Amino acid sequence: MDITGDVSIRGNRWQRLFRRQQGQKASGEGQDGFIVDPAEQFYYVWIQVMTLPIVYNWVIIILRTCFTMIALSYLPVWLTLDYVSDLMYMIDMIITLHTGYLDQGILVKDLIQLRKRYLRSKHFLWDLASILPFDFLYFAFGIQTPLVRINRLLRIPRLNEALDRMETRTSYPNTFRIAKLMIYIFVLIHWNTCLYFALSSSLGFGSDPWVYPNITNTEFGSMRRQYFYCFWFSAQILTTVGDIPQPEREEEFLFMIADLLIAVLVFASIVGNVGNVITSLRDRDNVFFPNHELVKAYLRSHHISKELRERINNWYQHLYINKKIMRENEILQQLPLHMRTEIAVSVHLRTLSKVTIFQNCDRSLLEELVLKLTPQVRNPGEYVCRKGDVGHEMYIIKEGKLAVVADDGVTEFAVLSDGNFFGEISILNIKGNKSGNRRTANIRSNGYSDLFSLSKEDLTDVLSEFPAAKRHLEEKGRQILTKMGMLEESGEKEEGEGEKVETKIQRLESNLEVLQTKLARLMMELESSNRKMQARVAQLELEVSELETQLSEDDGERDRTLGRGQGVGREKPQRSFPILILIILEHTHIFKLVHSTPQKNAGFLTNLSFISPMRKAPAGPLITHGLRTSRKRSGDTGPIDSTQLHT
Repeated sequence: MDITGDVSIRGNRWQRLFRRQQGQKASGEGQDGFIVDPAEQFYYVWIQVMTLPIVYNWVIIILRTCFTMIALSYLPVWLTLDYVSDLMYMIDMIITLHTGYLDQGILVKDLIQLRKRYLRSKHFLWDLASILPFDFLYFAFGIQTPLVRINRLLRIPRLNEALDRMETRTSYPNTFRIAKLMIYIFVLIHWNTCLYFALSSSLGFGSDPWVYPNITNTEFGSMRRQYFYCFWFSAQILTTVGDIPQPEREEEFLFMIADLLIAVLVFASIVGNVGNVITSLRDRDNVFFPNHELVKAYLRSHHISKELRERINNWYQHLYINKKIMRENEILQQLPLHMRTEIAVSVHLRTLSKVTIFQNCDRSLLEELVLKLTPQVRNPGEYVCRKGDVGHEMYIIKEGKLAVVADDGVTEFAVLSDGNFFGEISILNIKGNKSGNRRTANIRSNGYSDLFSLSKEDLTDVLSEFPAAKRHLEEKGRQILTKMGMLEESGEKEEGEGEKVETKIQRLESNLEVLQTKLARLMMELESSNRKMQARVAQLELEVSELETQLSEDDGERDRTLGRGQGVGREKPQRSFPILILIILEHTHIFKLVHSTPQKNAGFLTNLSFISPMRKAPAGPLITHGLRTSRKRSGDTGPIDSTQLHT
């Protein structure tokens, strides 16, 4: 018995240890290990590196298979590169196994889930097939048959992924597309070169003019001459350029037919891709710069003067040559708002922060304002603003020189350069400004000037959400006007009066909101009372109908009693509308008041006789019935005397 208990205790202990070990193993497997984020730079660099072994296999395997001399001459180099590429294939499988993926927008880092997802995917089957060790077939066919490694070409999906990511991240996508197309064409001509040399070898070198010349000739015996001649011949076939010897054998005809069909596809792909690149470049220019052709057609149709046309042409030429982008908002409109804000902040915030009235303002205010900036380019000699004009926008100089000139247009008072600004006072609506919203100077562009304009409406909209910044800017504007002597003394009083009026308006608005709230509450209470009243009336109607039914039964019983006592032939009293009145009176306990104070209410019941239509319904029995019912409820069981009945 003790031995059995000892064995059971030891068994439980081993079970607990085994379960603990399994739990630790499971918890260790679930922890995050080496995880690769596909959006990080490491993954992007790695797939770029993986293009090297993939392109190597696609180029060298077919080369070594068809050009035996090249394969045997550099055999150690080829074997080393083969197994280095195999090692990179295996490392790539490990990295793919540890590459996370997005699930509902969150990067999954659990190794167990990553392993299951990769092992159950088609990519794993392709990767596994591309790394199978078919190199053992060298023992059967010899080391000079690299065709046994043909399964290494199955890693082509990884190459496509790398090229797609490179096209997305490059700053010159059109150039990259052209380069990728040329690489595809090169690989295609390379394969055709190798197949042409292999076909010439099987048919016999120099057997006819179409095949490769006899390699016994020293001129055509070198390895470089063999490859370059075959490549040139294949390029002529696939591009359909130049004269080539006519084929004479069936194999040669079939090879030419296949090459011509492929050449048609190659030519179509080249034309299509180049056309797409040209179209995308034209679309980019149309987005970046205004359409000059439409403007020129409009000017010709309306017979605009030659001088004005030259100014417009020079303006377009300046934009195009110097890459001045005028349509920033249209270019960035597909981006989310926060991204557009970050781009605008990185491009324009430094320029906007140079403006005196915007210094020491909240960064959030400046971020709102940079989205409102509009780029402008002014021609040489063009007036940006003239003295006395109504100011609708302020200007910030990004590049160029502008002169403050007199009315004669010759005298220059000052020259404004990069980082200067003007026109800011006229868009703030400062009280007491002697010039109002009028321009106080003439500003002329000495050359081509790049400006940023901020309209009065945009500034007002932004400041409506930042009242503290609005007061700060107005105070700075008053200080500037005071230094210039352009601020009236009554301006502060008018401003105080304006503030009082604004305070009254705000108070009236708040009172109006309170009254509207009270009115809404009263309307709700009225609606609730109406519903309760309707429910009460319905209940009273139901009770009246029940009492009328009961009274009808009592009348029938009384009629039967009278019939037995007085015999047949007496006219039956008719019920009419007074019955309902008596029921309502009885229900509302009016008869109790009559019973308690008969002298005070004598006139009320006396006038009930008019209720009977046409005075045909006797009211005496009904009144008696009502008094009897009332006395029963009050606990009085005595007989009804004549005084009460008369009353």
